[in-house]
Amino acid sequence: MSANAASGSLGLCFAHPDDESYSTYGTVALHSRHENFRLAVLHATDGGAGGVAPGVLVSPSSLGAHRRSEADAAWRAVGRIPDRDVWLGHDDGQVAQVGHHRLVEQVCAFLDQERPDVVVTFGPDGITGHPDHLAIGQATDEAFHTVRRSNGPGLRRLLHTAIAATPFARHQDARVARGLPRWDPQTTYHLRAVPDDDIGVLVDTRPVADAVVAGLKAHSTQRTALFDPEGDDRDWRRYATREFHVVAWPPQQAGGPVLADVFEGLGA
Repeated sequence: MSANAASGSLGLCFAHPDDESYSTYGTVALHSRHENFRLAVLHATDGGAGGVAPGVLVSPSSLGAHRRSEADAAWRAVGRIPDRDVWLGHDDGQVAQVGHHRLVEQVCAFLDQERPDVVVTFGPDGITGHPDHLAIGQATDEAFHTVRRSNGPGLRRLLHTAIAATPFARHQDARVARGLPRWDPQTTYHLRAVPDDDIGVLVDTRPVADAVVAGLKAHSTQRTALFDPEGDDRDWRRYATREFHVVAWPPQQAGGPVLADVFEGLGA
């Protein structure tokens, strides 16, 4: 992205502290020094019930706080601390039990206060089918349209982070070549992809791939979840070179151009 390219305010609504890593760290790094860029982040939970990678010493009772500190370290590594960072404080693995209406209200409050130009969340696949991912994605979709219909600025584009089918197929083949099982899209917590034609934004993050990898590595407790623990830095970097999104709003015409940036076409 050139220094004079359009930027704006970005609102990220995810479940866990590392959910935004592969999906937005590159975009944030690309825009981090733009004078008009603002970053606001909402997490439904601090991930306190998640797994812990081997060799990381943290007690179950302090995991949530530890993962918050990892998120802070990751943003510093990416090159931009959020201008606003909201933690809803729901129990990890229980976001759906909060109740859709309450979750929508909480996300509405965040979006109405921030009025971001672009909002990024999970789509209906939740990337992994994780119930927490599905709950926050559905709530954010409804909240986006609720706030968008009210008077006020922002809320100009809603994006669902995704994995495109073609690179996903290559990733599957690479797993098999290394003796690992394929991801099963019908199994909860397994990765899944969307058709290539559904991708509306494809961001080239190669110029900032090192920053993305540094951010990923800051989530030390989630190392085995974020990437194959047998992979080396070249593997980490390879998967940090692109970000894929489906444009959930405004409606796109079939066969329309794929945007190269989340703010493309929105003006300065």
